[in-house]
Amino acid sequence: MRQYLNILGLFVLAVFGIIGATRAQTPAGMKLALLKYRGGGDWYANPSALTNLAGFCNRELGTALDTDYATVDVGSVEIFNYPFLHMTGHGNVVFSESDAQNLKRYLQAGGFLHVDDNYGMDPFVRPALKLVFPEQELVELPFDHPVYKAAFPFSSGLPKIHKHDDKPPQGFGLFWEGRLVVFYSYECDLGDGWEDPEVHNDPPEVRRSALQMGANLVKYAFNQ
Repeated sequence: MRQYLNILGLFVLAVFGIIGATRAQTPAGMKLALLKYRGGGDWYANPSALTNLAGFCNRELGTALDTDYATVDVGSVEIFNYPFLHMTGHGNVVFSESDAQNLKRYLQAGGFLHVDDNYGMDPFVRPALKLVFPEQELVELPFDHPVYKAAFPFSSGLPKIHKHDDKPPQGFGLFWEGRLVVFYSYECDLGDGWEDPEVHNDPPEVRRSALQMGANLVKYAFNQ
């Protein structure tokens, strides 16, 4: 328990240090983090995504994020060192009971998780999140939710980056005591839009919209 309290103390200092989003106020070495999980799903998909998102936030929001992102296991205490976790993949997701409890403590302590369905993840990640908050249901966020206007306005919700099943993109959330702690982007492929331009050859305006929405998530996570 003492170990968790020590890590939480560092986490709280890190979060409050970055509020204000100026280079002078951003702690040196602050990183976004990629969440590693079990089950065979490719948690490592989109390897250039977080690097590019951090760089975009530095340019557009004035943050001083380290573009060399961290990789952390869902069951590790290391997740408490990072205010923003990103989770993606195409396939199976398995959380053990201890994984789920660790992630729940992190989110209750002030952490934020962005889950991005990279196509095929949906039927697996929903049961995994249910283990984390059995009493909660994913709810679609209204377009006027602050996450859609934290830095850049998205009056119609998530941008559509890749076609997939040609369904409209949806943003779902899990809440803890009224605070959005998990944002789940579905039928959007937001992380693909953060990748290096030559990976998917998306038009510049599509890629920019993906990065702008990602910046909204980062700003919301750091300032809520």
